[in-house]
Amino acid sequence: MTSRTFIRHIVFFSAKDKADVGRIVDGLSELAKIPHSDVFEVRQNSHQDTWSDEMDVVVYGEFKNQDALNAYKAHPIYQEAIRVVRPLRELRIAADI
Repeated sequence: MTSRTFIRHIVFFSAKDKADVGRIVDGLSELAKIPHSDVFEVRQNSHQDTWSDEMDVVVYGEFKNQDALNAYKAHPIYQEAIRVVRPLRELRIAADI
């Protein structure tokens, strides 16, 4: 098994009100301006899975190491995104692999 030196940061969001999904996507898309990720995407869930469709938005980022991920989370744009999105979301589920 090959050791990976990068971290995949994946976060799922559900909206309290489905009418706010676009606002959540817009707020999270601001995170792409933070310079610490190698790959960064924000996508609206297409809800194609027949078993689970609770999540509305997915954030995916790749970071070269834990220091880069920590710097991303400490950036002022990250804090602003939290301020904008937190009141609109129901759930937030994150995984770092």
